[in-house]
Amino acid sequence: MLESKVESFLQRHSFSLENKKMVVGVSGGPDSLALLYYLLREREKRNLFLVVAHVDHMFRGEESFLDAMFVKDFCRENNIPFEMIQVNVTKIMEETGKSSQIAAREVRYDFYHEIMERYQAPYLALGHHGDDQMETVLMRLTRGSSGKARAGIPFSRPFYNGLIFRPFLCLTKDELQHYCDKHQLEPRIDPSNAKSIYSRNRFRKEVLPFLKAENSHVHEHFQRFSEEMQNDEEFLLELAAERLNTVLTKREEDKITIDIKPFLAMPLPLQRRGIQLILNYLYKEKPASLSAIHIDQVFSLIHHYEPSGTLDLPNGLKVIRSYHQLSFQYEQVKAEPYYFEIDRSGTIRLPNGGSIIIDYITGKSPDISRNSAIFNAASLPLPLIIRSRKNGDRMTIKGLKGSKKIKDIFIDQKIPRHDRDLWPVITDAEGVIIWLPNLKRSSFEEIDSTAEQYIQLTYKQ
Repeated sequence: MLESKVESFLQRHSFSLENKKMVVGVSGGPDSLALLYYLLREREKRNLFLVVAHVDHMFRGEESFLDAMFVKDFCRENNIPFEMIQVNVTKIMEETGKSSQIAAREVRYDFYHEIMERYQAPYLALGHHGDDQMETVLMRLTRGSSGKARAGIPFSRPFYNGLIFRPFLCLTKDELQHYCDKHQLEPRIDPSNAKSIYSRNRFRKEVLPFLKAENSHVHEHFQRFSEEMQNDEEFLLELAAERLNTVLTKREEDKITIDIKPFLAMPLPLQRRGIQLILNYLYKEKPASLSAIHIDQVFSLIHHYEPSGTLDLPNGLKVIRSYHQLSFQYEQVKAEPYYFEIDRSGTIRLPNGGSIIIDYITGKSPDISRNSAIFNAASLPLPLIIRSRKNGDRMTIKGLKGSKKIKDIFIDQKIPRHDRDLWPVITDAEGVIIWLPNLKRSSFEEIDSTAEQYIQLTYKQ
């Protein structure tokens, strides 16, 4: 029985549902709908507060919008708060060069975080299951992932000030489909899940059936492997961190230097994890292209007969050997402060290569996109100021009370330090920050039905 398997799984992880306030990520597919229905049946007994978050990535036009309306109707019928957002992920992919999966995931998790903050709900429940675990482990091993990444999907992990948990990792896709059938749930089916252009779908259609034919309980073995790997990695990383602290000669936000001789005296498993710790520290957001191969290249540099050399890692990180010192650092480029004023339509070219476009819109409501912000022209003191950040900068956040330091926003959003000094900060004539492009919207942004004219700001990178 699904309920008893999930309860046993939660107990094994010392996780209680009682009195939890949580956001549930629901796409409308079988996995997330089954999760929502399971939590709904537990709501009264466990004193749960549930709020559903749905993201329409707009990949499938009207069809994906109907997915959203399906979830909305389900929530209305069952008295569950529902929040959704529509985001043109294809446009984000064109602007950033990110893959569809990465761009969609970032949009999704940013929205989950926003809803968790809005409702003060510290838990995020997601419907990943045992088949997802198998696919993830196999894919990561195949592409050469290292460290904890090889362990696949964790049951729980910290997420900003809260926690993500996945109670269905003990179940198979077939069990969730059976659960939907049993309770007469009619989930939406995304046809892209059957397309073989995605590597995950190829594993799902070609590899998993073979493994399940060999052993119908194979998902349980993968889950045990995942948990053992995570526990082993955590222990070894603790040891590596202790030893690494004894060989560091310099530690800055954008640079770490180690003494090679004592580093090589560490056991090899701790050496590898020591390098992983350094990379985890310097990469605020780990590049998808980073793999175990790069760690092997670092070892090649360490053991090379030449006393000096340089290795280029993804996203501009360099590894520099100079005799017995090994430095991991970004190229140090001093960013000069900048300041522009504008009170009319036009384009401001920024030192980081991007631009801010200012448009006046009259007679209609402007279209909202992720990289634009809308203001009532009558309530915005001009000229607008576009500048680099200053010490002590703070802004109000749309939908939240109080204000937040710009520095903390950069840290939360994992913006590399070398990008922060060039990131545009936009204020009104009185110096009030009204927008931090692509990161946070202020409480001053609005679409007002009484407005005669709007100012639309667009950030292009």
